[in-house]
Amino acid sequence: MRAAALLAGLVGALLAPAGRAQDGDPAAGKVAAGLCRTCHGLNGFARIPIAPHIGGEHPSYIRHQLTAFREGQRVHEIMSVVAASLTDEQIADLAAWFSSQTIHVALKPGLGPGDAPEACALCHGAEGVAVLEDAPNLAGESAIYIETQLKAFRTGRRVHEIMSPIAADLTDEEIRAAADWYAAVRLTIDPPR
Repeated sequence: MRAAALLAGLVGALLAPAGRAQDGDPAAGKVAAGLCRTCHGLNGFARIPIAPHIGGEHPSYIRHQLTAFREGQRVHEIMSVVAASLTDEQIADLAAWFSSQTIHVALKPGLGPGDAPEACALCHGAEGVAVLEDAPNLAGESAIYIETQLKAFRTGRRVHEIMSPIAADLTDEEIRAAADWYAAVRLTIDPPR
């Protein structure tokens, strides 16, 4: 009986780091988020128009993007450098911290979800809150950021199995309309309590 308990404890201890790396520790993520605060803000509300809001994102989206920057699958002059030294555990902690933020969104008066760009709303939601785990929220993003990303998908500078073919067929006017729609959504981010 004692051997079984010892074995169970040992197995639990060996598995704990893997579980933590997947789930992350929001408190450790808050400390690590000091690296992110200049562009994304400590609570994930972007401080510059070319950076996305990341507060309230799904943790798997944040993990996927940080890993892609670290591994060179996604390239950005700042994010690639920042992510290069992140461990899996730090990535999970950051994902746990930023996903623990509560977001609130509101459409402009007189607009309804039916007015949203249909192709975008299927994954990103009419109000800009992602419907899929691996799609980003677009609520309140700057039009500059959204337009830049859509054009990067269209030209192949950024590649994604879903977004690349969608963006390939978008005109500049359609890109601008989608960017303007989501930029007009009012976004607030509350830190965890």
